[in-house]
Amino acid sequence: MSIPVESFLLDPNGDGTLQQQIQRVVAEGILSNHFPAGARLPSSRKLADHLGVSRITVTLAYTDLVASDYLIARGRSGYFVSDNAPRNPRFRMAQAEPPSAVDWTRILGRRYTGHEILSRPANWRSYPYPFIYGQADARLFDHQNWRSCALQTLGQRDFDTLMLDTYERDDPKLVEYIQRHILPRRGIRAEVDQILITMGAQNALWMAAQLLLTQRRTAVHENPCYPGLRQILDHTRCATVSADVDRHGLDPESLPGHVDVVFTTASHQCPTSVTMPLDRRRALLNMASERGFVIVEDDYEFEISFSASTTPALKAMDDGGSVIYVGSFSKSLFPGLRLGYVVASEEFIREARALRGLVLRHPPGHMQRTAAYFLSLGYYDSQVSRMARAYERRRTEMTAAMQRHELASHTIGANGGSSFWMRAPDGLDTSRLARDLLSDGVVIEPGRVFFGVDEDDRRFFRLSYSSIESARISEGIRLIAERVRESGPR
Repeated sequence: MSIPVESFLLDPNGDGTLQQQIQRVVAEGILSNHFPAGARLPSSRKLADHLGVSRITVTLAYTDLVASDYLIARGRSGYFVSDNAPRNPRFRMAQAEPPSAVDWTRILGRRYTGHEILSRPANWRSYPYPFIYGQADARLFDHQNWRSCALQTLGQRDFDTLMLDTYERDDPKLVEYIQRHILPRRGIRAEVDQILITMGAQNALWMAAQLLLTQRRTAVHENPCYPGLRQILDHTRCATVSADVDRHGLDPESLPGHVDVVFTTASHQCPTSVTMPLDRRRALLNMASERGFVIVEDDYEFEISFSASTTPALKAMDDGGSVIYVGSFSKSLFPGLRLGYVVASEEFIREARALRGLVLRHPPGHMQRTAAYFLSLGYYDSQVSRMARAYERRRTEMTAAMQRHELASHTIGANGGSSFWMRAPDGLDTSRLARDLLSDGVVIEPGRVFFGVDEDDRRFFRLSYSSIESARISEGIRLIAERVRESGPR
């Protein structure tokens, strides 16, 4: 590693001679670990030119630092940071940043921080039993063909196109595949002008909230619900109403008399994974048509269903144009891809495209084209099929393990998705349970974050099987069951 000459600056009002100032800059860089052991310093000639001093001044400074064991000289190679450089400071360390004269707490108001978030350790991969939701299992992903598609995208013919600034336009190959292959599987027909590519479902939900809601409008969300949606709605300053979810999802009869937008995860409700039946879907659509409100449908994990027949999306049953449909590739491909899509009326898509253009123009063209190739060449279908088989095996193993260890009675039934929503015995704090399980190598997700601020419900937790191999499931469930039995109200 070579230390850039730009790392060296002298204070015109600094104390001491130029030689002493250079020594101080080098020593402070070493003591603060900015200049690691073995790093090569700029040549005396190059540093002298950069600082506007004589070369002999730099050479003398380097020589003194060699004598102090900060540096070593290697023949004609130059000067390097010594492996034995002193660790106890000999010079006063420069303050990294002067105290701010700005009251950031007052100015910023912590509008975007301070929210309760999903609790999971950053190093969750190092735990033997990670029952973590929303993370991909790299062993199930077709890395070789994804790499092939990425290389194809970097070929001369495609790369010439990717170099252009397309402003608000999306990759036509990706839009066409979504239109002709993805949406028909959900019973949805749409024109190209009714589809917009997004940076995942979160980005789509944010745009929908920005366009549809104001301080004078009312939004309904499910309870429990995806915590990111709750935060998005909070920032619109609209009136919000939470509608409790039962074993059949959102009940349309629970909607308030006045509502402008209803957000729902009808296919696999987040986080319970229950599915809204057809009669409720028809009732919700009829209400929207009669009362003039809009439905934002986040088609959560529609690819992972274990029932004999898949329930059509709300958008597929929508004759009045009331539904804004949100889809994502985060679960079927991998979450780091950050690609999703919105399907809605041309009027909505036109406004959403303009809003997106103000923030990020469009998702990266290279990722769009790579995904388009991966989908169109059949790799996506194989990927989804492989994941569905693996998830079904894991779900079967998990169900059997929960029955063996008497946890099955705590599950809330669902026939799809990649997780179980669990209810612990009354009085058991699942946030504490999650902390205790970490010492056993088990990671679970407490359910508190899925409920509103005023609801201190700590009985629920979520167990996912998307990122844990089948062979580890049984032992992980046994450890959870033991902790549940041992942990009682405190």
